[in-house]
Amino acid sequence: MAPMAATLTVGFDLDMTLIDSRPGIHACYVALAERTGTFIDADLAVTRLGPPLVEELINWFPAEQVPAMADMYREMYPAIAIAATPAMDGAREAVDAVRAAGGRTMVVTAKYEPNAKLHLAHLGIEPDVVVGDLWAEQKARALREHGAGVYVGDHVGDVRGARAAGAFSVAVATGPCPAGELHAAGADVVLADLSGFPAWLSGYREAPGAALRD
Repeated sequence: MAPMAATLTVGFDLDMTLIDSRPGIHACYVALAERTGTFIDADLAVTRLGPPLVEELINWFPAEQVPAMADMYREMYPAIAIAATPAMDGAREAVDAVRAAGGRTMVVTAKYEPNAKLHLAHLGIEPDVVVGDLWAEQKARALREHGAGVYVGDHVGDVRGARAAGAFSVAVATGPCPAGELHAAGADVVLADLSGFPAWLSGYREAPGAALRD
């Protein structure tokens, strides 16, 4: 991995990394099913969060209907999902640890960017940059643009994005991908959750070339 930049910039994924989006997304899928009369297994859908919305909707709607269904879902989302979604354990502390170290934070997510910003504002989490609508290796564009040396996420797609950007990949086993899968995808370190991030960051800042691995 490349050495840490002069200004520490850390990127975070959103769903299942900074926020537990399952309750809100579940409620939104239930509402979409009721509105369209189409069966959606919301319980199943929330076990595989991470990829873009359209990749889930294709399981329930004909391909030609998916763009319209995605627009409907996104329009319904603020009123249904924002208030129902809590922060993950350690999320605020992780972002604050970067700021306390004199660094910058960014959120890079596959979620529709306006809704991502609503979640963060509702929870009082204030990254310096928010970039939405990017998934897996696409995330590398934003990470490179803003000079992120570390990217934190819960999905193997986040690991791929970090590696494509040449950033240190910190994975948290709080989403659909277990620790072993994150390791196998190439994560540099896997934490149980974000509560361990401040201590990890302290070690990384002291010795970026020998950052903690497990």
